[in-house]
Amino acid sequence: MANVLDLRRRIRSVQNTRQITKAMKMVSAAKLRRAQERALAARPYAQMLVNVLKSLVTRAEVYDPVTGEPRHPLLERRAEKNILLVIISGDKGFAGAFNANVVKAANRFLEAKAGNNIDIIAIGRKGRDLFRRRFPYAQSGTEEGGYQRSAPVEIIGEQVGVLNKLEFGQARDLANEIVKRYSRKEVDSVYVVYNEFKSVIAQRLVVDHVLPIVKIGEQDVEQFDQFSQEERQKQAHAAATAGIGLRAPDTSEQDAHAAAMFGTGDYIYEQPPERLFNDVLPRYVAIQIYRALLESVAAEHAARMTAMDSATNNASDMIDSLTLSMNRVRQASITKEIIEIVSGAAAL
Repeated sequence: MANVLDLRRRIRSVQNTRQITKAMKMVSAAKLRRAQERALAARPYAQMLVNVLKSLVTRAEVYDPVTGEPRHPLLERRAEKNILLVIISGDKGFAGAFNANVVKAANRFLEAKAGNNIDIIAIGRKGRDLFRRRFPYAQSGTEEGGYQRSAPVEIIGEQVGVLNKLEFGQARDLANEIVKRYSRKEVDSVYVVYNEFKSVIAQRLVVDHVLPIVKIGEQDVEQFDQFSQEERQKQAHAAATAGIGLRAPDTSEQDAHAAAMFGTGDYIYEQPPERLFNDVLPRYVAIQIYRALLESVAAEHAARMTAMDSATNNASDMIDSLTLSMNRVRQASITKEIIEIVSGAAAL
């Protein structure tokens, strides 16, 4: 049995750990607030772009009346043989099962699409490191940027550290690369695996079908995983103790106002439909990628805040247990000394 000195040292060690986890929780809560604000600030632009596209689709023919082909390659649907999968994970740990859940969802998707050629773009260090140990890197083969395939599943790109200082330009560059590969028919469909974040208690892990564009303004979710009730309760407790709101801000009035701006009126477009689609559709894909990155960042901070809150609570419970054990050991030592004194006095 440990003595009183050992127990005191262990209690001090756990107290120091609790201070660290509590500080990390508050840091994650502050970053979560900023991530929510950034996601909310990007929403009006995304909603307005969706409304412009919807207005364009209703007033311009999507398919050429002569050839019957879509006016833009991103609208073309093909049989799935070559798939591009974008996996968005985190760059850091101490976030509970955040990164593990992303990897599990990606593995389930790979199993479901077995038999197809799948290219992976890994965003985030944690997912990159794991998939780099499992799958080979593709080798450049053509001057146009193609790849020589050596395995059914290959990694064709990675981005590490971009989530710390996320900018729209990074999402735009990634979207441009995706659009070029799809337009050159190197891939037949594009999926994104990420944590969809609406609020602290409204999250889910989704595999979003980005290309081809099926219906503008609506998600085409291939698969999703909801959080359990116990996980939501932990997230709610962590948010409440950190001063984070549990509900997403209500922006229904702003969305309705933005939709009404393009809901009526007969617009005359000076440019031909092909040019309009060439300019707007890639930007729409970039907005989809940017939204996924923003929500993944917010979900990571929420997961880290929840994990650090649980660690802080566990440290408090351990301190109470160690304190109780120390008091028992000390009381047993005092009792033993009293017995020895009384026994010695009785012997005299």
